[in-house]
Amino acid sequence: MPSCIALIVAAGSGERFGSELPKQYLSLAGQPLVRRAIEAFRGHPAVSGVLVVYQPAHRALYDQATQGLGLPEPVPGGATRQDSGRLGLERLAAWPGGAPDYVLIHDAARPLVDAETISRVVAALEHAPAAIAAVQVIDTLKKWVDGFTAGTVDRSCLWRAQTPQGFRFSAILEAHRRLAGAGLTDDAAVAEAAGLPVALVPGSPDNIKVTTPIDLERAHRLLGGGVPDIRTGLGFDVHRFAPGDFVTLCGVRVPHSQSLEGHSDADVALHALTDALLGAISAGDIGSHFPPSDPQWRGVDSTVFLRHAVALVRARGGVIGHVDVTLICERPKVGPHRAAMVERLAEVLEVEPGRVSVKATTTEKLGFTGREEGIAAQAIATVVLLCP
Repeated sequence: MPSCIALIVAAGSGERFGSELPKQYLSLAGQPLVRRAIEAFRGHPAVSGVLVVYQPAHRALYDQATQGLGLPEPVPGGATRQDSGRLGLERLAAWPGGAPDYVLIHDAARPLVDAETISRVVAALEHAPAAIAAVQVIDTLKKWVDGFTAGTVDRSCLWRAQTPQGFRFSAILEAHRRLAGAGLTDDAAVAEAAGLPVALVPGSPDNIKVTTPIDLERAHRLLGGGVPDIRTGLGFDVHRFAPGDFVTLCGVRVPHSQSLEGHSDADVALHALTDALLGAISAGDIGSHFPPSDPQWRGVDSTVFLRHAVALVRARGGVIGHVDVTLICERPKVGPHRAAMVERLAEVLEVEPGRVSVKATTTEKLGFTGREEGIAAQAIATVVLLCP
């Protein structure tokens, strides 16, 4: 049997996902995406070894994700996807015991690759120097020009490329060396540009690439996680009035005879909502992330705090289902500004406005809010952890 090594490419930053944590290290049903990809190949009878191309800045994340797997030292990736593939191949060229006959190159962001797809790619290398898994396009495709359709595209010969992409090792190494720096987006494109015939074998519709939180939700469901983990967080905050001529509420500047006193911009609503999101994922409170004693937060826009909480939710593989904010004050009147507040919160949370509620109430002249000494706010956030 020809020797075959799987090269897992995990050197990207995953910026499109929108998480502080690189997407390949996000949890899918309790395991990082990259680990699931690795184990799919480690357990395949045609694969004799696995090598990972990674980003050295993520070393601690990599070590945690691959703990106990006994993998060889990972390869630092390059500036582009093509560079990372070539650097991994160069390491395999010096592989102990000699370079492999075949190499399977796979994206770490495809954690659900199945054994049958791997087998089909390997089998195709017996009669072709390169082979890729792909699924046929079934949707009707339209050209788009300035907001209108400009014709229908023939889909009969169109397929969506997946990974793994398999190659006879010496052929793809030579192609990568010759075309270094060409800016190609996958290894099959490198093979094609080098004149190598690329066989196409059926992939799987479930072999999805995780690029957005919606993709992660779909992957979770494909693993049988049909019942999501729904969390609720509660936040409450108070700020006293101080001299001034406006207050900031829900990120909106509202004219008033006084301002609110606080270390940041004193947006009592955003502070309560930030605490609600943090509470939903058991991540402490706003003070533990942004200590009021730290001068760098003096006067800062409180959307900074809220965006941080949103990023932490995403890093947990979660999405924001709904938020409900109640402002408690006699004045200013919230009603004229409610629509602007909803729009601003939806923008910062990156959800549709229908998932945001802003309300206001008074305390019938009772207590410190009734005496117009300050404003209180409470918030409830519903978070769905798709991959606990």
